[in-house]
Amino acid sequence: MERKTHTINATGKVLGRLASEVAILLRGKHKPEFLPSKDMGDFVVVKNVEKIKLTGKKLEKKKYFRHSGYLGGLKEISLKRLFERDSSKVFRMAVWGMLPKNKLSKNQIKRLKFE
Repeated sequence: MERKTHTINATGKVLGRLASEVAILLRGKHKPEFLPSKDMGDFVVVKNVEKIKLTGKKLEKKKYFRHSGYLGGLKEISLKRLFERDSSKVFRMAVWGMLPKNKLSKNQIKRLKFE
């Protein structure tokens, strides 16, 4: 199996539409010999993630949650603040949500790189 490297320029593209396109490339669904139980995806390099477009009022309204495991340990951060801090993390989380919830997804997300 041969893995290719796809370079994508994210300037002016919508976050969700680009994330679904990247998830297909990481899984290998674009290949004719695709099998759901095999990890046959390619490498994806995304450039200019900070120039990605967000539609609607997501920038103000969308929130990401995490929990420390302790009582009262629920933390939240808005999309706007996270995007200012690390735009590649926002994109990685969007792609991660579009990958299947199985053992293959950890190896697939490792092939996503940013420039």
